Amino acid sequence: MKVWEVQSKEGLEALTLVEKPEPQPKAGQVLLKMRAASLNYRDLLTVKGGYGSKQKLPFIPLSDGVGEVVDVGEGVTRVKVGDRVAGIFMQTWLEGEFSADKSKSALGGAIDGILAEYVTLDEDGVVHVPEHLSDEEAASLPCAAVTAWNALTTDGKLKAGDTILIQGTGGVSLFALQFGKIMGVKVIATSSSDLKLEKLKELGASELINYKTTPNWDEKVWQLTNEVGVDRVIEVGGAATFNKSLRAVRYGGYISLIGVLSGFSADVSTTSILHKGITVQGIYVGSRAMFEAMNQAIALHGIKPIVDRVFPVEEARQALEYMESGAHFGKIALRF
Repeated sequence: MKVWEVQSKEGLEALTLVEKPEPQPKAGQVLLKMRAASLNYRDLLTVKGGYGSKQKLPFIPLSDGVGEVVDVGEGVTRVKVGDRVAGIFMQTWLEGEFSADKSKSALGGAIDGILAEYVTLDEDGVVHVPEHLSDEEAASLPCAAVTAWNALTTDGKLKAGDTILIQGTGGVSLFALQFGKIMGVKVIATSSSDLKLEKLKELGASELINYKTTPNWDEKVWQLTNEVGVDRVIEVGGAATFNKSLRAVRYGGYISLIGVLSGFSADVSTTSILHKGITVQGIYVGSRAMFEAMNQAIALHGIKPIVDRVFPVEEARQALEYMESGAHFGKIALRF
């Protein structure tokens, strides 16, 4: 079978196609014939060696994919041959609180990912996906969608009439917009592209800010909320945007810290956190229970993930280059 491995820390050129024997499921495992995968910014970082000495080599990248169950090991009861399932991001985080041991089961990082024609996973590490979704749409769910769902439905739960701020037009931000709308939440959105802002408006964003032409977008958010601030910021920018998010959120509000698009570290205004009573919540995807609850909402409301472009899996490197360009609106998918 075909497997795509990262064999060195030489950038995207290190992603190499190799041939390996088809795996066989052990007791409690399922064998998936992969149908589609999707990319996250994390995948770009891992393939380019962004996790430094913590990253083992060689490894199979990508956390997000959907496949058909073609074989099961002894004792498997949760799924059957013919089912269409996706792997959960952290294979041992089934429910409850996050912990250090669960972080060691993240696909495409701590353990090998799904960029292969056939993949074996524990039966506890897969979920059925909504029937109305295409393979590429379903493949976009495990990381970005679950992350957005976790951010909106855990601590400091939002209620109808609240306001959130999303940054950019990547997968997490768009899922937060889509989930926010079914919750009755008002969404303020930022982007550097007027064209992308128009697309966000079509999806239901109430207020739009071009952060290139309005670099002090935090002040604009303050004005748009009558100097109250938003109830929650879906913070995907990281170092370059975090302090502006602190100024944009209301007193007693929440910041869901998710991404590192602009860097891993920054000088943080701890005074703002203290003075405004802000809760900063780190979001590292979510559990299987969250994934399954989210899928029920997606199926009930007929939500369709936004897939920008689909590449054949043989062009995985080109797909990552496209992600690096920042031209995409929504998810980038691979078709097997």
